[in-house]
Amino acid sequence: MNILFNPPGLDTMNISIPSILFGLGGKCLLNWALVFLQRIHIWRSFVGVFSLSLAVADTALTLAVTTIYVHADGHFLYMGLQLTTYHVCLLVQILGHIYRVLHWSVVALAGLDHAFLVSQRLDLTAVQTTWIVYLFVAGLLWYLAVLYVFVLSDLSPVLDDVPHYQMHRCWMPHTSQIQDVLMVLVFFILGYIVWHGGRQTLRLSSSLNLKDQVINQSGIHSRIHFVLQVLHIFLNTWALFLVFLAVLILLPVGIPAYLGLNVAWLSFLNSLLIGVTLCVLHPAFELAQGLAAVPPDSFCEWKFKFSLATDDTT
Repeated sequence: MNILFNPPGLDTMNISIPSILFGLGGKCLLNWALVFLQRIHIWRSFVGVFSLSLAVADTALTLAVTTIYVHADGHFLYMGLQLTTYHVCLLVQILGHIYRVLHWSVVALAGLDHAFLVSQRLDLTAVQTTWIVYLFVAGLLWYLAVLYVFVLSDLSPVLDDVPHYQMHRCWMPHTSQIQDVLMVLVFFILGYIVWHGGRQTLRLSSSLNLKDQVINQSGIHSRIHFVLQVLHIFLNTWALFLVFLAVLILLPVGIPAYLGLNVAWLSFLNSLLIGVTLCVLHPAFELAQGLAAVPPDSFCEWKFKFSLATDDTT
């Protein structure tokens, strides 16, 4: 890991240290408020367990850098090392890079977790023991991310070439993962719509008799109705947050990497991934018959209306 002086790249922004501490403090409060709100479901999904670990990591970082900054003018020693404002910038930069590495891994694992939960009906004993697996995977993910940043990546922290007592601002990497994740999910959804539409068109065109065409058309209408319900439930909860994200992305202001990964964003991703999983797997019959379960979500109320045979099930 090389420490550079003065040559910040295009993906960095210069932020005052008090603003960094204020942002970290606000992020910690938001994280713990959302963790408390989701306390009933926190152990029942990978996103919930990872959100708890993220809240702990953010709190530890905030306490550490605040303590260093408050005592930066004095002689604050830790294991024989004098800590200054250099170390405030260094710690926040390093954790920002770790968060950037974690983003895609969390999305992939959460998607797999949701697909597994939707496709299988877990019994009570499995649910009670699954949180141990989630905890292990979350810990392993943190370990691998830290290992990658320090050993395999080309991390080069950027610091101003001034004495530590004159350092009042830090260069911070910004994150583009939020835009990237949203764009990939949008393209995935569009690709799925095109693929499914083409598949159903071929199926209808290959049907030899009227009865097969009626059955296929009924299946298509059933899937469309289910997808529209998923979209309606999701937008009812997250429409304002989507507007906020759109404004944030359009504004010429980057998001610091140390703020990019937070429990609010993970909660949004959790609902979004649940919606995508439901649309792809389309477990309407299984949900209606109690043969499948929707992954836990503290924000969206995933209740559906089904028309199966002669009765409606909610």
